[in-house]
Formats: sequence, C-alpha cells, structure tokens
Amino acid sequence: MRKALIFQGGWDGHEPEKTADILAGILREENFEVKITDTLETLATDDLSSYDLIVPNWTQGQITNEQLTPLLEAIAGGVGLAGLHGGMGDSFRMAVDYQFMTGGQWVAHPGNDKIDYVVNILDADHPLTAGMEDFNVCSEQYYMHVDPAVKVHATTRFPVADGPYASNGEVDMPVVWTKRWGKGKVYYCSLGHVAEIVSMPEVMQLMRNGMTWAARNANNEE
Repeated sequence: MRKALIFQGGWDGHEPEKTADILAGILREENFEVKITDTLETLATDDLSSYDLIVPNWTQGQITNEQLTPLLEAIAGGVGLAGLHGGMGDSFRMAVDYQFMTGGQWVAHPGNDKIDYVVNILDADHPLTAGMEDFNVCSEQYYMHVDPAVKVHATTRFPVADGPYASNGEVDMPVVWTKRWGKGKVYYCSLGHVAEIVSMPEVMQLMRNGMTWAARNANNEE
C-alpha cells in the first residue's frame, strides 16, 4: 500500500481541515494509507522519503529552512507532490524555493469570489484529463505567476471581472499543470477555494487523477 502525507493548516478561509478530509478520502479510495498533520514540524521530524505522495494544504503562513529543505529533498528524490488552490499555490509567500518547486504562485483573483468562468480542458487524451470536457465554475478565478517549464493541461480565460489588468487583453491562464522536480512529479490545480468547490465532481476527478499520477511508482507517465 502506498503512503501519502497531507499537511493542512494556514489561513482558515480555505477550510483546510475539510479540504484535507476530502482529499484523504479520495486517496483512501485509491488504496493509499494517509497521514494528516496540522503542524509543519512533521516535515522536519518525519522521514519524508518514506511517503509516495505529499499533499500541501497550507495557505500563506511561514516555513523554516529546517522544514522546507526536507520537503524539497524528498520531492527531488522521487516522492510525488500534488495539491490545489491556495493550499499549494499560495503557501509560504517568502519561500521562493518552494515556489520554484511547485511551478507557480497566486497573485490575484479579480472580482474575488463567485465569479462565473469556464475551465477549458486542453488534452482530453492525457491520463490527468481523460474523458473530461470543459466545465463551469462559480468561485475565485486564480491569476497565477507561472513557471514556463510547466506542462499545462487546463486553462481559464481572463478577463471576466474588470480591472486594470484587463487592458492587456485576453489571457489564457493555466488551471492545471504538471512539472518535474528532480525525480519527483509535481501536480497543481488552482480550483478549490472552499470544500464545496473541492467537492465538485470535476474537481474531485482532477484531484484523483492528479494525486495518483504524481505519486511515486504510479504506472501512468507523462
């Protein structure tokens, strides 16, 4: 049985505990043994290399070098990394090495919450998005600063809400991407502002596919 670690906490507005429970439920259905922790000290004290997948679910906050370095090394050594929304894409804003590993950083959500927008699936033949079609979301629309090394699997088009950024014209912003960090596979999905959005069938499927894809020893490759 493969093992997964979820570390949850940070800003309460993203409902980290509820989100962690949803993600853990998906992983258990996929025959993972799951540990959920609410302290970053676990990153410094656990043998992270013993896990096949690590799921960050910690919005904002601060991480020490003693906590971050083992995480970076574990992923580089082959442990998978997968997460969603601010729990992975807006963690530890001062930790640029973490952002380098994850492939991007949240910078804005124009119009805030309850924006109606479309998620466009780019490659329906890929294991991450197989059989999926474009779908609608009413939530925050994440504007990201993105590593050009990532492989993009789904996008959303800006602008929807008005703002000074709109004078740049239309932009197709990544929603789902993958990349490598050493021997490890990295998966990110920008959806999932609160547990209700994480529980959407499309988001559940994206996270099921993404977490199992990223996990070490998975059969599905890029």
